Amino acid sequence: MLASNRKAFPLTPDQFLSVEPASRIEPADFLAHVLAQYGVGPADLDVRQVVLLTFIPVLQHRLLRHLDMPAPQSQSIMRQAWYNPEGRAFSTLASPVGAPVAVMLLEQLIALGARRFLYLGFCGALDPALTIGDLFIPQQAIREEGTSYHYLPAGVEPTAAAAMATLLQEEGERQGVHAKQGRLWTTDAPYRETAGKIAAFRAAGVQAVDMEMAALLSVAAYRGCEVAALLVVSDECYHPTWRPGFGAPEMRRGCQEAVALGAAVADLLGS
Repeated sequence: MLASNRKAFPLTPDQFLSVEPASRIEPADFLAHVLAQYGVGPADLDVRQVVLLTFIPVLQHRLLRHLDMPAPQSQSIMRQAWYNPEGRAFSTLASPVGAPVAVMLLEQLIALGARRFLYLGFCGALDPALTIGDLFIPQQAIREEGTSYHYLPAGVEPTAAAAMATLLQEEGERQGVHAKQGRLWTTDAPYRETAGKIAAFRAAGVQAVDMEMAALLSVAAYRGCEVAALLVVSDECYHPTWRPGFGAPEMRRGCQEAVALGAAVADLLGS
């Protein structure tokens, strides 16, 4: 506990935001420092304007197979291999799981010149309208992680890029894949998704839960970029007991649909 005669440091999310526009460590400066150790600079990395990212290894493996196994670029980004698939309009790489490190990667990609980011990942369902293997497009995100509060005021509910979400919906219908849209709850603590919280969020019209999107959408709003996501329902959290679907046939189908749809939309965004 802080001593009563000392100045209290920010301890709650609504106190995290700083009005100072510059940070002591800027993403571009950090990138330049790291890359210089390998004899290259940010200008040597040909990151495309559109980037397709995956949170889950199974999605990354499926995506690379879908893209005919492109060769990785010579220089990694945040120790992640990345790819510029031949004949495609986007770059692709895996994103770390969890808001803080996912945001670090996004910040570096923005510093490298990328501007539109489409994420493929998993989510838990809070609403019985979503079942294992369904595809979900977050429209807004409820912030129950810490990172987003360094980018937007506490009262702001970050939203996905509307044009990207619409394109996902329209291209999905063209492919015969129906993706539901709605509000998402982002949490830092998946093992504290209690029955009471799930019921409260569901009553408020929140349909799914993840660990990153509120923070990523907040960074997009702050940096003037576009972010959207296509998430596969991996587990159902609205039953009296948890019902996971990892490895289920419906889940495998949903992953394949997400990869095909995500790649097609990333191409459209970059064309």
